[in-house]
Amino acid sequence: MENMTKEELIKFEGEINDLWEQAKIPYPVHFCGGNEEQLIEIFKEIKPEDYVFSTHRAHYHALLKGISPEKLKEIIMRGDSMHIFSKEFNFFTSAIVCGVPSIAVGTALALKKKNSKKHVWCFIGDGAEDEGHFYEAARYVEGHNLPCTFIIEDNNRSVETPKEVRYGKSEIKWPNCVRRYYYKSNYPHVGTEKWVNFGNTKAGGSSF
Repeated sequence: MENMTKEELIKFEGEINDLWEQAKIPYPVHFCGGNEEQLIEIFKEIKPEDYVFSTHRAHYHALLKGISPEKLKEIIMRGDSMHIFSKEFNFFTSAIVCGVPSIAVGTALALKKKNSKKHVWCFIGDGAEDEGHFYEAARYVEGHNLPCTFIIEDNNRSVETPKEVRYGKSEIKWPNCVRRYYYKSNYPHVGTEKWVNFGNTKAGGSSF
């Protein structure tokens, strides 16, 4: 996919973070960071025609799928950091926790019925891994041998709560259609809501 370097990804996200800190983006923005190398390796397998489904934290995914930094910045500046869509690049997101696995499964099923060689890649966090929707999606993909791969981006956080608090020592062995990588985010997973004045209007933004 798009041949962006680790340094270019970090530079882009840093610029967006600066704009948010300067109150030039009065909307919720979810920042990527700390997982550049892992994503660059994963996207080497993703073909231009493949489908990518992402989450509320999608800036890196969008850039590596081919959406230009200029276009992505335009999307973020209008308040759509969590709602990035591109039919041209087969790139879709959902701000709903575990909102994309079932859609990814439906897309993969349609591709298989059409005998398409395209593949579906669905990114989720370890918080979404807790959801029954993901369990059902992974089981359906494995059971029907659909062209879909799930990537769990594991930063051991769901609303600042580590996995050992959420479900103790329990670990589920997922089928082969599920992969996982671990990383430590460079940005707070959930930040303090900040309020900035725009004339007589207050606009809220959260750094996640």
